[in-house]
Amino acid sequence: MAERKDHLYPVVTTWRGSTGSGYEEYPRTHEVSAPPAKTAVVMSSDPTFRGDPTLLNPEQLLVMAVSSCQMLTFLALSAKRQINVVEYEDHAEGFMPDNDKPVRITRILLKPHIVIDGSVDPGTVESLVKLAHSHCFIANSVKSDIRIEPEIVILKL
Repeated sequence: MAERKDHLYPVVTTWRGSTGSGYEEYPRTHEVSAPPAKTAVVMSSDPTFRGDPTLLNPEQLLVMAVSSCQMLTFLALSAKRQINVVEYEDHAEGFMPDNDKPVRITRILLKPHIVIDGSVDPGTVESLVKLAHSHCFIANSVKSDIRIEPEIVILKL
């Protein structure tokens, strides 16, 4: 029997400043890193919440995590079936309505453009997209409705 292994994902979030002057004035810029990586991601809040529009925000990171996990799971499943994926580009979007309390990302739309080199049934690729979604660790960890609208291009040999 295989030994069970739990996974731990430590991160470090660092902020320095002062909230003493109130909500309007305190800086939203902060750093997030994941040891042992030496590179930190500099982030802010969404510009709607007085953040720096030139920096990533937590809402974008959530959508990025869902998109990345979907892609990595799809690629793994494709590789195991020896389907030659040569390009994958996802233009994903997260939706956070203001009028639905508590405010949260209610829906994430993944729109991957997937290019396959070789002869394969498009239905097989579509089923792998769906299977990847059901196996995606991040998608299984969030409550948001996640929809996938793939565009599949098959290059015939």
